[in-house]
Amino acid sequence: MLNENLQNFLNNTKQPWFIESYKMFWGQLADISNLTNLKILDFGSGFGITANYMAENNKVIAIEPNADMAEERVRENNYTQFIGSIEKLKDFADGYFDVVICHNVLEYASERAEIVKEFSRILKTDGILSIVKHNKTGRIMHEVVFANNTDEALSILDGGERLPNAAFGRIDYYNPEDLVAWGDNLKIEKILGVRMFFALQQKNEIKYEPGWLEKMFEVEMRVCDLEPYKNIAYLNHVLLRKI
Repeated sequence: MLNENLQNFLNNTKQPWFIESYKMFWGQLADISNLTNLKILDFGSGFGITANYMAENNKVIAIEPNADMAEERVRENNYTQFIGSIEKLKDFADGYFDVVICHNVLEYASERAEIVKEFSRILKTDGILSIVKHNKTGRIMHEVVFANNTDEALSILDGGERLPNAAFGRIDYYNPEDLVAWGDNLKIEKILGVRMFFALQQKNEIKYEPGWLEKMFEVEMRVCDLEPYKNIAYLNHVLLRKI
């Protein structure tokens, strides 16, 4: 049985901001990988939205620690679901996966350095590690411009309490370069922006108008690899390659 916070999170999967984010994750990943006939791991797979999408043309294994979330997962395509965390990673041989996906997970993980080290071990040489993380600068922009919450923005600037996610806990920020330090033989291929402008648009009603979401997606994909846009994005998509 889902608790209230997880149920709210599941309900959000039908909202424009959620749809926009996932389309960008997948589009950006497809730009550097053919995403066909690959072995893909989705770690922290949640409700299986990415695992299900990738399973249409790939062999996908999903790992999720929350059994309730996994029970409610999307199952339109065939993929293997495990319940667990870092201990499940140790079951895979070195160089097993072509792509490892870990989206909006490491901020909440106490053992993230160990997790990334395992990612680099089970990733093939020339394989891709796809990490989505909160961007501290973008979060501050969002608090000031969209939420009008200057107290939270000042707290983040001062290094105080991190902004909480109701379903998962406090966000512990880290830098993209930390991923290289935690892993073995990883290099950053790209750091991209996700929801540069979407997260700042205060008129929520227009986000449901016909065609608006498609146009916003087009604009954001055009600038997601450009400065200064990606520097103020709500999320960063860090793409690393195993060397």
